[in-house]
Amino acid sequence: MPAYARKEIVADGEVGVYHCLARCVRRAYLCGQDALTGRNFEHRRAWIRTRLETLAGIFGVEVCGYAVMGNHLHAVLRTRPDVVAAWSDEQVGRRWWNLCPGRRDKQGRPAEPEEHEWRLLVADPAACAERRKRLASLSWFMRALCEPIARRANREDDCTGRFWEGRFKSQALLDEAALLACSVYVDLNPIRAGLAATPEESVFTSVHDRITARQARNLLAARRTLPKDKVARGKRPDSVRPKLPAKGGVSADGWLVAFTLEERQAKGPGAGDLAAGDLAAGDFVAAEGRRASDRGYLPLDVEAYLELVDWTGRQVRLDKRGVIPAELRPILERLAVATDGWVESVRHFGRWFHRAVGRVSNLRARASRSGKQWLHGIGRAQLAFT
Repeated sequence: MPAYARKEIVADGEVGVYHCLARCVRRAYLCGQDALTGRNFEHRRAWIRTRLETLAGIFGVEVCGYAVMGNHLHAVLRTRPDVVAAWSDEQVGRRWWNLCPGRRDKQGRPAEPEEHEWRLLVADPAACAERRKRLASLSWFMRALCEPIARRANREDDCTGRFWEGRFKSQALLDEAALLACSVYVDLNPIRAGLAATPEESVFTSVHDRITARQARNLLAARRTLPKDKVARGKRPDSVRPKLPAKGGVSADGWLVAFTLEERQAKGPGAGDLAAGDLAAGDFVAAEGRRASDRGYLPLDVEAYLELVDWTGRQVRLDKRGVIPAELRPILERLAVATDGWVESVRHFGRWFHRAVGRVSNLRARASRSGKQWLHGIGRAQLAFT
């Protein structure tokens, strides 16, 4: 059983952002090199990323960030029941078939449903309503992520039994200050663990995908500025040769939540209620069918975020707290993050906070809503968030 009932953390039917963590049982290795047996499980990292990308295109649950570690994984997820409610019954049926196909083709992918199978998918209104609810559910998303990985790993290990130590753990992120701190914490996990020296070396993390996509866009833009005769002859320097993915130039981060939350998408100056933002034009427009919507999640651009992650990672790696650079202080101050305690709050995020994370006022409001006098972590929130 989880430390807290899931209903005390996750508000079903409401837009919300959550930090989720799933850990392997006992000494099982999700990824990495097992020093005891000498077996290497690095290939499993690709399993996780591929599965996350697949589910992002099926569920009304968006992936803001992720990190695949040696024996656990992190995911920052945003539930979008508002988007799912706008889907037609046919869209719900198609997505459910892709999640739980009645048949598969020779490559193991969902086969195209036949006419009678399609009619069964959309014939029962009660079943369709239940599927719609599940496609917006955080628990169903994590189930669809973890269960296939466990089965595949057990087949590879030729064993049975538990692969994950229990149900996934989750934290509600109540405001943009908490979301920023959590996102940086998740992206810096490989650096904190000594597995990478820089964010661009932290493969199988959301920050690596965003950096890769940014570099590809910059290289492509540079290529377009070359004279046509050089492009035609293939005479272009390696520094401007775009290294785009093979699938028709699809960006590496196109399945992740769009980064920048524009002013028109936010409600009020406070970033406070992540679930309460006014829906704007374009919120229901999925990008290439790879994610539920094009709504951003932080009020800063990706360049500023990457700079903040890079600077924070250097402090974490060197195990010391430096002075926040002048160009980064306005970002933290605008999001009501305590600059003096920024590095410590990122370094100890997993231990400081439990079922909910945010400014003190938001924690107290969540406690009142849950019928409690207080929530664990209010003292730390006073240090981390202004």
